[in-house]
Order: sequence, then structure tokens, then C-alpha cells
Amino acid sequence: MEERHDRLRERKPGAALRHAWVPYARISGHLKRAIVAAEDAKFADHEGFDWEAMQKAWEKNQKRGKVVAGGSTISQQLAKNLFLSGSRTPWRKAQEAMITVMMESVMDKRRILEIYLNVIEWGDGVFGAEAAARHYYGVSAAALTPAQAARLAAMVPNPRFYDRNRATPWLERKTQIILARMAAAEVP
Repeated sequence: MEERHDRLRERKPGAALRHAWVPYARISGHLKRAIVAAEDAKFADHEGFDWEAMQKAWEKNQKRGKVVAGGSTISQQLAKNLFLSGSRTPWRKAQEAMITVMMESVMDKRRILEIYLNVIEWGDGVFGAEAAARHYYGVSAAALTPAQAARLAAMVPNPRFYDRNRATPWLERKTQIILARMAAAEVP
């Protein structure tokens, strides 16, 4: 958040981040299911790593000749967001793995998901579920509908782009896919 805030202030010196922490109980169950369905379907079952997803991402990247998929779990993404820079190096991936193991050993899944939902970026200077719900829909994180939650989850891979481009065909397709997967998503 601090890194993004610094970049925002370079363009607009008075820029402020939009962020408000909310406890797990005050975040819509729809958003929890949407995020798990979109980002880490095996979240409740793995111990920080989804080896199958990582293998699929590696194969997809090999086929395309560049990095197009990551295969990171919610726990890995949280480790990166809380403690590491955005650089893509083997050393940073090793650090991320160590932090993920530590987090998974000291926090339960509910706490990991709570922190993740409160710190991820959802737009230019918009961080966390509460700020995102208010920014896009004018409601609290607790009041998000299934469709709103699915759309927010669809935005996670590229939130600043989708903040500016809210009506892309890809975003609509991804929202519908997430909506269809939400019923099967297991959340803590």
C-alpha cells in the first residue's frame, strides 16, 4: 500500500489511499466465496501451495514462451503483498514460499482470508473489501450481492486497469464464470 501511495503522490501530491479494515464477520460471504472461486479453489484444503495449479501455470507459461499464469494461492499472494516487493525474481519466489509456510503454520485459513480481503488492491489507491465495495457500489463490504462480489473478484488480477475500464467483455465473462463457481467454493 505504501508503495502504491508513493506512486499516486508522484502524479497527485495530495492523493490518499482508500482503505478501511473490516473484521471477517463484516465481509459478505458472497465476496469470500467469489475470491476463493476466482483465486484459489483449493484454499480450504491445501497448506499454502496448490502444486497442481502451479504445474498447470508452468505448462501454460512454457507453451506461450512467457509468464501468463502464476498459480499462486491466496496464502502466497498475501505473503507477497504484506512482506515483499513486486519484483519477479527466483529469490523473491523463494522468500514468498518461506513466508507462506510460516503464515500457514501460525494462522488459520479464516485469518489468512480476512487479512487478504483487507489488503488487496482493487483500483487506483483502493485497498481492501470495504473500500472496494464503497468505491464501486456505494455499499459496505457486508452488503455486497453475489454479482457485485463476483465482479470484484474478477477485477483482482488487474485492478487498476479494471477501475478505468469497467465494461470490458472479458470482465463480464470472468464475472459470470466466478458466479457459476461460487456455490462450490469452500470458505472458512
